[in-house]
Amino acid sequence: MKRISVICGFLMSMCLSAQKIEVLNFATFHMGKTPDAVKVSFDPQSEKSQKEVFEIAKLLAEFKPTVICVELVPAENEKIQNDYHSFLKNKNHKAAYEGEVSLLAYQIGKLANVKKIYGIDEQETGQYNYRIGDQLKNQVDNITYKRFITTFIEGFKKQENLSVKEKLIDYNKESTLQDLIIANADILTYVSTAGHFEGADEAAKYYRRNLRMYSNLNQIPLSENDRVLIISGATHAAFFSEFLKRSPKYQSVNVFDYLK
Repeated sequence: MKRISVICGFLMSMCLSAQKIEVLNFATFHMGKTPDAVKVSFDPQSEKSQKEVFEIAKLLAEFKPTVICVELVPAENEKIQNDYHSFLKNKNHKAAYEGEVSLLAYQIGKLANVKKIYGIDEQETGQYNYRIGDQLKNQVDNITYKRFITTFIEGFKKQENLSVKEKLIDYNKESTLQDLIIANADILTYVSTAGHFEGADEAAKYYRRNLRMYSNLNQIPLSENDRVLIISGATHAAFFSEFLKRSPKYQSVNVFDYLK
């Protein structure tokens, strides 16, 4: 009986696993204007850059997504849909959204015949001061933050001469995603004055923003047959990667099955 119970439990878990919605969580740099401290050199008007991004679009379109999520707020979903459908109908349409939304998401959508593109960004959690480690005086530990951030920025500067594809391959590596969570949130827990939590409180704001973005994803109407592609800034993708690992609803797909 015990053996039968174990087998039944195993089969049930396999069935539940099979019902999960597949998600391809793609990390990118911002291909347009961005307030981010670390910016990637990229000219969206360059024909060379556009061709490089289109090659990435063709690779990701092989995932055959039915839904694409981008880093725009849900309040703009109607505008996004209208803009996307105008793009599909008119090859000369000037997209309302620049950067990775029009250069990557729209192109993938066209190639894969995607009907819906949703925004899942969140911007209402208040001002997030990611530079507090450079500003706060009388810190208990004035070494750990500065040492890590200096090394982190130096690492990104080494990417300047890489192709778009090479940069995106590096962005999607597990080691890079982990470093991005540290650089944008966890490292701030080392920034404080005695008895206070200045850095941790700023990090909490960023955790909250990403949790809310994930909640926005969870509010999109999806069926078991949907295949979801998320295109977002690499730090958001890093958080999503962690959330997806523990999800009872989604099955994370390996980016490098497509980004070859």
